[in-house]
Amino acid sequence: MSEFAPKKVAVLISGRGSNMASLIAAAKEEGYPAQIVLVASNNPDAKGLETAAAEGIATCAVDHKAYGKDREAFEKALNEEIVKSGAELVVLAGFMRLLTPWFVKQWEGRMINIHPALLPSFKGLDTHQRAIDAGVRLHGATVHFVTPEMDVGPIIMQGAVPVLDDDTEATLAARVLTVEHEIYPEALALVAAERTCIEGMRVRILGSDDMEEDLIAPVV
Repeated sequence: MSEFAPKKVAVLISGRGSNMASLIAAAKEEGYPAQIVLVASNNPDAKGLETAAAEGIATCAVDHKAYGKDREAFEKALNEEIVKSGAELVVLAGFMRLLTPWFVKQWEGRMINIHPALLPSFKGLDTHQRAIDAGVRLHGATVHFVTPEMDVGPIIMQGAVPVLDDDTEATLAARVLTVEHEIYPEALALVAAERTCIEGMRVRILGSDDMEEDLIAPVV
C-alpha cells in the first residue's frame, strides 16, 4: 500500500457518523492509503460534522430540503463541494439519501457504501428486525461499490455475526455495528490502494494470493 500516495476521500453522512469515525481513526495510522479531506452531509445538524471538525477535517452541509424535490440540483451542489475538496473517492457512511444515476455516474467505480446486512439479502431499511423475523442464523454487513440500483453493487467485503435466540433489533444492530467498524476501513484501504478490480458483479482483489479468505470477516 505504501507504493501509492494516499487517495483523497470525501465521506458523506446524515447523522452521527460512527462509521465515519472508524475511517478517521484508520486514516491516522501510518501507511494507511486514504486521507479524508471532506465530511459532507445533507443534514446541517448531523452530529458527525462536529466530530469531523474536531479532528481538523473540512466539513460542509448541503441541505437537501433547500432543493425541494429537485434531487439532481441537490446532488450537483453536493458534487461541487466534493470536487472542490480534491476528493478522488467517495464513501457513504450512513448517508440517507437515494442517489440519482447522474451522481452515481460521476463517481462510477470510485464510490463505496456499507450496508447493514449480508447482501443480496435484506436490501433497504430495517435490516436487523427483518433478519430476526426471517429466522436467519447469520446476519452482518457488506461493503460494496455503488451502482444506480440500491444495495446491488459489486461486493468488496462482508462480515458476519450470529443471530441469537434472544436477540432484539437493538442487540443485533450493536453486534453488526462492531463488524461494520472493522470491515469498512479495511475495504476502503483496498480500494484506495488500487487493489480492487471490478469484473461484472465480482470484485477481484489484486496483490495477494491469500486475500480471498480475508474478505469475509470471522463470525463473532
